[in-house]
Amino acid sequence: MKLPPDARFPTICIHAGQTPDPGTGAIITPIFQTSTYVQDALGQHKGYEYARTQNPTRAALEHNLAAIEGGRAAFAFASGMAAIDALTTLLQSGDHVVVTDNTYGGTFRLFEKVLRKYGLEFTYVDTSQLELVERAMRPATKMIFVETPTNPVMRLTDIAAVAALARRHGARLVVDNTFASPAVQRPIALGADMVVHSTTKYLNGHSDSVGGAVIATRAEDVEWLAFVQNAAGAILSPFDSWLVLRGTKTLTVRMAQHNTNGLALAEFLTTHPKVTKVLYPGLACHPQHELAKRQMRGFGGMLSFDVGTFDAARDVCNRVRLMALAESLGGVETLISHPASMTHASVPPERRQAIGLTDSMVRISAGIEDPQDLIDDIRQALA
Repeated sequence: MKLPPDARFPTICIHAGQTPDPGTGAIITPIFQTSTYVQDALGQHKGYEYARTQNPTRAALEHNLAAIEGGRAAFAFASGMAAIDALTTLLQSGDHVVVTDNTYGGTFRLFEKVLRKYGLEFTYVDTSQLELVERAMRPATKMIFVETPTNPVMRLTDIAAVAALARRHGARLVVDNTFASPAVQRPIALGADMVVHSTTKYLNGHSDSVGGAVIATRAEDVEWLAFVQNAAGAILSPFDSWLVLRGTKTLTVRMAQHNTNGLALAEFLTTHPKVTKVLYPGLACHPQHELAKRQMRGFGGMLSFDVGTFDAARDVCNRVRLMALAESLGGVETLISHPASMTHASVPPERRQAIGLTDSMVRISAGIEDPQDLIDDIRQALA
């Protein structure tokens, strides 16, 4: 199946990288669960030698993800953190990175506890404030690493503006697009050099696979990431690659319902007397609502709200019936969590306080259930 050159996003999700199996005509890419490949003769093979280096199922996914994000090439890894670790190998000892201050706890842990040991330097700033990003730049700054929206305080970064700043300073802009998904936000189209995903989340969408991906635009980055993927070997398995391919086929329709449910929950929570603050970019009261309307298509399924005290937050998390108390996000089922003690427990308390991540904050990953059922559930949990 050949994609038309002007194929639109939903069509790209379903068909990019998806070629019917030549042996059987199977429309779904097979799971090539093999460790090696028989060669016809010494030095003669069919393009595949060893499964760490090449796998047809993983290759199909990588082609699909590159097309979805509009990049030159994609590389699939065993987790989102493995993907982030791989892209940081583009840096050398002494290089400096400017990072969104409200970055995911696992990213913070990797940067601070592992990569600093190898001579990399990191400065954390509120990247929603362009002047703070500019002020943090140094001659040694080689990368700006942005999450937008941030997890879990839902701050947005103007990707196009930061991309222009990065180009002026000769630095790469990397955008972690996990929270939005490419159905909602296209960072490369806005000027980013690389996009990273935890494929575990919206791309897979069914809470049954762990993985990560980097999508690159520069030829030299593509060459290096291909080398690192093979050399370090933190590859995504054939079965997990197949699961994510299954997920991207329904990404467009799933995200439409995630958007609907996220907005419905946010609007309900703004009316509840026990809720002191709701953080969701689709609300007109969000300080960056206009930016969200410009650079996002829909506002996603992630939202956070504050109930004033830790005890109240704990009670809400423990009282839900339909929602599941669990880490992670982006699945078809709605998940609720307490970021301070779950996803961001590795972030020091003083840093959590500085970025507005309170002990009384609750985060919801809205699934694709009926929105009224979700509202009824959170209403009774707050009662």
